[in-house]
Amino acid sequence: MNKVFKALAVPYQIWLYILVFIPLLAMVGIALSNYDSSVDLNQINVNLTHWSILFQPQNVIAFRNSVVFAILTTFFSMILGYFTAYYIFQSKFKNKFIILTIVILPMWSNLILRVDALNNIFSENNILTSLFGFSPFGNITGTSLAILIGLVFTYLPFMILPVYTALEKIDYALQEAALDLGLTPFKKFWKVIFPLSLKGVVTGSIMVFLPTLAGFAIPKILGKGNFLFIGNVIENKLLSSTIFYNHGSLLAVVILVFILGSILLLTRFDKEGETLL
Repeated sequence: MNKVFKALAVPYQIWLYILVFIPLLAMVGIALSNYDSSVDLNQINVNLTHWSILFQPQNVIAFRNSVVFAILTTFFSMILGYFTAYYIFQSKFKNKFIILTIVILPMWSNLILRVDALNNIFSENNILTSLFGFSPFGNITGTSLAILIGLVFTYLPFMILPVYTALEKIDYALQEAALDLGLTPFKKFWKVIFPLSLKGVVTGSIMVFLPTLAGFAIPKILGKGNFLFIGNVIENKLLSSTIFYNHGSLLAVVILVFILGSILLLTRFDKEGETLL
């Protein structure tokens, strides 16, 4: 039976090598070369002079914005996501799967469509004003608040699901024992439930932090170009008249280092991948 499963996994492994590992190796190779759209293939060689772009003011600001917004998004998603997951966990709903489905329902639609809808709601003349005559948001497009709300709204389900999974795997007998030992409900939560759900918090934080760090669509649409993120810099490098493949690859490799570091952190806190189920 094991041989059958291994044989069935071969097409996936081949697909993984073609679409993941080979492009990653190519990206690292390009980051170490002088390759761009103005360089012929026979002129490509190892060149690290372009690494100075990492310290250009524009790129430093882009990295700073990406990291700051990623941290803020992760923080607010952790607070909102944990209490949402805890409420669902403690609720008396017979079928909690339906509630979780409603929570993740926005994820089933296209990201750009969701962001465009938010952009309309955050604009001066929006659908809420047309329907109700007023809008609670006013005109906040092009501001940091609009970007932050858009990021939290988009990636909040990535926090709720792993936290809820971690909460569901806590033995109910531990909660009863805590109450029998005289702990108040708050102390039971703080000393028993929260420590046992930290795996879900760490997993959710990583799942929110990484796409926020590397993303560019939400800041571009909701920020109206007023805020530069590292994803926008990479996009500009690959869409300019002279395509700087080596610059874009180098910046992408830096983000890849963050991703690999986060994966190592995740495997340390959740070696069995329990919160990803």
